Amino acid sequence: SMQCFPGLVLALSSLLGALALLQLSLYLRVPSRYGKHEERLCRPRGRLPARCAWFLQELPSFLVPALLLALRSPPRLEPLGCRLLCCLFCWHYFYRTFIYPFFTRGRPFPLQLLFFGMLFCIYNGFLQGYYLIYCAEYPNDWCTDIRFTSGLLLFLLGMGINIHSDLLLRQLRKPGEVTYKIPQGGLFTYISGANYFGEIVEWFGFAIATWSLPAFAFAFFTLCCIGPRAYHHHRYYLKTFTDYPKSRKALIPFVF
Repeated sequence: SMQCFPGLVLALSSLLGALALLQLSLYLRVPSRYGKHEERLCRPRGRLPARCAWFLQELPSFLVPALLLALRSPPRLEPLGCRLLCCLFCWHYFYRTFIYPFFTRGRPFPLQLLFFGMLFCIYNGFLQGYYLIYCAEYPNDWCTDIRFTSGLLLFLLGMGINIHSDLLLRQLRKPGEVTYKIPQGGLFTYISGANYFGEIVEWFGFAIATWSLPAFAFAFFTLCCIGPRAYHHHRYYLKTFTDYPKSRKALIPFVF
């Protein structure tokens, strides 16, 4: 049976933080080349349909913690707070793996990005699952702690914003369409990256609720990874649509 090695948790969390800074340096000025930022003359080689790609990419983040839990004998998810935190992580990735891909209408996804996305999901799924299942220790009344309750509320708020924004984006396209249109409604009234904003809020909520280094490293990685993408989306919309609302910000309402 596995044991908790605090040094391993610290090393993996530190590496995740370093990867976050690397992502920021790579994509702050130049966007990752997929979706609306894909090179126009790029040949559609080495791609998978968006639905298949999203399913394969997100699946490890759900399966790896489930496998770690299955390997634990006896199951350790006590107290209740620890069980709930692990369920929050798996709940998000259950949605991203088994629900979101079957409704998305995105363009075919590059295999290279899919490969790195799967590697990250294996890595992060192991880190978060290993910490919560083998290392985390919470008092029996953690569910009433202000960190847990406020973090849980933020997580649910962020997830709600993320799912609602995805729905609004899907409604922009009819089946088979690949053209881009101006998002409307919800938080898109104020920011170009409403779906990204929701996911960032979600994972910072999770980090507060778990009050752990792995979760804060993941929240920081999320910010560094999709924050710049929201900024590049904003610039794309301003450049592409002459009637794009000038009052909208990129990621944070009324600020950025």
